[in-house]
Amino acid sequence: MVKPIKLSEANADFFDRVYQVVALIPEGRATSYGAIAKYLGTKSGSRMVGWAMNAAHGLPDVQAQRVVNRNGQLTGKMHFETPTRMEELLRLDGIAVKDDQIVNWKEVFWDPMTELDVY
Repeated sequence: MVKPIKLSEANADFFDRVYQVVALIPEGRATSYGAIAKYLGTKSGSRMVGWAMNAAHGLPDVQAQRVVNRNGQLTGKMHFETPTRMEELLRLDGIAVKDDQIVNWKEVFWDPMTELDVY
């Protein structure tokens, strides 16, 4: 069981904005922590996006499996119920994974900066 993160009001607001972006990622696509951070105006906030994803487990509407590192690697997999759950969810989304990495990352990558209006 992952220990819940205690959020300050500022972090809670940022996390909520992260979750709003994640909710817009279409099935069959994925994005990176850094792409979300950049979209939200915190270019160096990738780690905070990662913390938001870690805190999202248990929130049914947040598709945390769709957020990976900048190379398409499943770096957040240890925060899921089992070590293989992130990959299983990505496969259900129609995303191929091999050796903990999205196979066709460049084609799967969803960039909120080009897909959405600027926040």
